[in-house]
Amino acid sequence: MTNRPCLALFCALLSLPSAAHAQAALRLEGTCERLVIGAQDLSTACANVLTNAVSRNRTSFDFTTSDGRALSFSGNGAQQEATEETDPLQPINAVVVGQDGTPTLAIGACRFSTPEPGRTAITCEASAADGRSFAGTFVTAAKAPTGAPAPAPR
Repeated sequence: MTNRPCLALFCALLSLPSAAHAQAALRLEGTCERLVIGAQDLSTACANVLTNAVSRNRTSFDFTTSDGRALSFSGNGAQQEATEETDPLQPINAVVVGQDGTPTLAIGACRFSTPEPGRTAITCEASAADGRSFAGTFVTAAKAPTGAPAPAPR
């Protein structure tokens, strides 16, 4: 799993067990609309895959670029698989830049749009004490609750 280095760093930072104890990882496909790391706008290189991983009570949203750069937003909370049934806000208190980067304390949140037929937007923003800002927006297919009728075709 490519997110293992990021999860391992978070686990070490928070004195949690190793990433091998991760409860779940979800790979979301869709469109990365925005990716900003400090003063760098990497939106044009952002990959159209977002990973949401959970280890105990920590969750992360991992954005990557086509040239191998990564940005991970991490906070306390549950996996956001069925976005229609989850809280619209996920608090963030750390980010990791790069796959071997050191966690940076940053305060922010990931927000989930009200699902529309066939899409949900996940927007993460966080700011570090030194003024650096981090942001990512990803649009993916919304999952209907179990037993719900499928959305009507457009």
